[in-house]
Amino acid sequence: MLDWFRRLSAIASVALVAGCGGSDGENRNLVETAQADARFSILVEAVTATDLAGTLSGAGPFTVFAPTNDAFGALLGETGLTKDQLLADKALLTQVLTYHVVAGRVLRAGVPVGSPITTVQGQTFTIDSNLVITDQRGRTARIVQTDVPSSNGVIHAIDRVLLPRP
Repeated sequence: MLDWFRRLSAIASVALVAGCGGSDGENRNLVETAQADARFSILVEAVTATDLAGTLSGAGPFTVFAPTNDAFGALLGETGLTKDQLLADKALLTQVLTYHVVAGRVLRAGVPVGSPITTVQGQTFTIDSNLVITDQRGRTARIVQTDVPSSNGVIHAIDRVLLPRP
């Protein structure tokens, strides 16, 4: 039984690495890793629009809680904004994006469950044992994929855009 579990774990690990771009993921920085995943195309546009690409391509390490395109679509629906309007408000967008970034490489196993996590924006959010994040406005987002590796950090995909206090 233990041997079967080990083989299954090995197969799952290989599939996870292949799904994240294989060893190339660890050779790409955070921005390049996000660019290689179609689920993050709006995030990449936002990072580029706010001139954060240089920072997130730098030494780091950083942990990015990366909203998917569906998460951005839901935010646009909530706010009534178009994508162009969202991308045009660079000051607000910078606040929102930096709220999704934590200094250091925080893998799933090291997530401080239930404790406030300080973002590079300066505010905090919490993550519960079910990988649900609660932001400063009481909104929740679910981590849908963890530990996507990059050379200067790690990405955790989330299903909702986090919002700091105004």
